[in-house]
Amino acid sequence: MANNTKEIRRRIKSINSTKKITRAMEMVSAAKMRRAVSAVTAIRPYAHSAWSVLTNLARAFTEYNEGLLEVREVKSVLVVAISTNRGLCGSYNTNLFKKIRYELANPERLKINRTVTRKIESKITNAELNIDFITIGKKGDAMIKKFGKNIIASFPDLAYHPKPEDVRPLAKIIMEEYLKKNYDKVVVVYTDFVSAINQQTKIRQILPVSKVDIEKQIAEMDIHAREIGLREPKLEYKIEPSPSEVLEHVFPRLIEMQIYHAIQESNASKESARMMAMRNATDAAGDMSAELTLAYNQIRQSKITQEIAEISAGAAALEN
Repeated sequence: MANNTKEIRRRIKSINSTKKITRAMEMVSAAKMRRAVSAVTAIRPYAHSAWSVLTNLARAFTEYNEGLLEVREVKSVLVVAISTNRGLCGSYNTNLFKKIRYELANPERLKINRTVTRKIESKITNAELNIDFITIGKKGDAMIKKFGKNIIASFPDLAYHPKPEDVRPLAKIIMEEYLKKNYDKVVVVYTDFVSAINQQTKIRQILPVSKVDIEKQIAEMDIHAREIGLREPKLEYKIEPSPSEVLEHVFPRLIEMQIYHAIQESNASKESARMMAMRNATDAAGDMSAELTLAYNQIRQSKITQEIAEISAGAAALEN
């Protein structure tokens, strides 16, 4: 019994130490989450306006099928996967990899360009599909290698609150590879921040410019836009001096914004998931400590009761 109480005391001490660590990590993650959420809420109005410009330009170029707007039969896809560099963030990375695994198991979904007609969609679903990756975060790098897929570039530093100019090398690679026709479609897999307890893993088409995805994203942000008083006017664009020059100067900045916004959403989601994971770990450690303390007190109580009974029995024997 003495050994049992000693072991329980050791476990209680160990769990309480772990509880202090997870509590400290929760507080750090909460501070980081506030910073990340502030960043993503600050960028959303600009991203909303950028998406509106992009979708209106895409409408203006309905008959334009060159450069970044060129729609081709999908035989090769480039996937940008935004993960984390470290773990301890709950199901954040797990949900991301489930999404990627599902897309890899159903490649016909990736073969469809959202900007093409149903007739072309039915045609391209029979084509062979090659899928390569660009990773943001070391966890994604390791997991994609387990999938046996090729990684053409990795950007672990972008997982930590990048500036808009930090995204340009990534965007440049994406656009150059698409213009070289090495890939017929580019998508980004990221985690959208909804609240501290709700994050949604999404996949968005970057190239060719998808009017369907952009309009859907704008519709999802309309509530936020109304909250901050943003009213996006319905505009008709006059293209000057030429569509090719507009594509060359405007479209790259708008595509950079899409990628940058996806990274910021993922950062906010990551810190929220880590904060909740550490809070759950702290609560679990507290419950375990309470249960062990109860068991320890019960053992001590039974030991004391046994000793009192032995003393009483001895005193009774001496009287007799």
